[in-house]
Amino acid sequence: MPWLIFLGSAVVIVYAGTKLSRYGDQIAEKTGLGGLWVGVLLMAGATSLPEVFTTVSASLLDAPNLAVGDLLGAVMTNMLTLGAVDLYYRRKRVWQRVALEHALVASLAITLTGITGFFVLLDTEVTLWGVGVGSLVLAVIYVLGMRLVFLQEDLKRRERERESVIHAEEGTRRAGGSPPGLRRASMGFAAAALAILVAAPLLADSAVKIAEATGISTTFIGTSLVAITTSLPELVTTFAAVRLGAFDLAVGNLFGSNAFNMCVMFFADVAYRPGSLLNAVNNTHAVTALVGILLMNVGLMGIIYRAKKRFPLIEPGGVLIVVGYLLGMWMLFRLGG
Repeated sequence: MPWLIFLGSAVVIVYAGTKLSRYGDQIAEKTGLGGLWVGVLLMAGATSLPEVFTTVSASLLDAPNLAVGDLLGAVMTNMLTLGAVDLYYRRKRVWQRVALEHALVASLAITLTGITGFFVLLDTEVTLWGVGVGSLVLAVIYVLGMRLVFLQEDLKRRERERESVIHAEEGTRRAGGSPPGLRRASMGFAAAALAILVAAPLLADSAVKIAEATGISTTFIGTSLVAITTSLPELVTTFAAVRLGAFDLAVGNLFGSNAFNMCVMFFADVAYRPGSLLNAVNNTHAVTALVGILLMNVGLMGIIYRAKKRFPLIEPGGVLIVVGYLLGMWMLFRLGG
């Protein structure tokens, strides 16, 4: 029975998350925001809602390892998606065609993930207003980091304003007719978010029961099964964006989601009443954070690497990320926790 509930809630989350992304894209198009900023903030926040609701639900169910495992596992899964994009669209060279400003977002995500791993190992029960100090630090640095991203993107926005006539015509380019109005897109966005809100607690509760029934730790269940399921909206949205040629939207969605997921630790900590969330989890999560950092660094190098000719044996690429992900999951399974 837990498997049926898990699969049913996962289907709802994936479907609703996909719709959420589509309506979010329409909202972004109507408001005229830039591709990088839309991917990093709007799309990343939209596609990360499954992680938000699932993680908070797990915290309320007193399953801290499942909650933190979902967020850190999603970091690894999003980088797996980035590697898959590079392999599937090999000739498009997606990594090298995105704006260099993504390096700033990637650096923010790497920093936040490193801080998360640090506080997991620190083993301190210091709290402020019932929330662990580590979660508070993550929230503050995320806000300050996104402020830097906004300032950087604002410079590019001013340049785009010089070509406002050209960009005003872009809304009619997409196939299948013009998108719905802003009001309709907002209503669809809210409906999809509500569906995820209902399904996420069921997903978390069934995952805990699966872990108990199989003897597999909630740390590994959260890092693998739950993280992959809640990251499927990012996967669908990223591949759809690449097909449309919206490379900044695709890559920004992945790195932006990783940064946002670390900020979600704050909300999960608020929901976890026994004390500090990061202090309550197994130290194995620090290994997950380290693997996520290594995978993001490969992606960061791929964005910065701008050589015209490919050198598969030495350049950072999708194969390295996929192999690193598989090795990381194998190591986490062996460690248990």
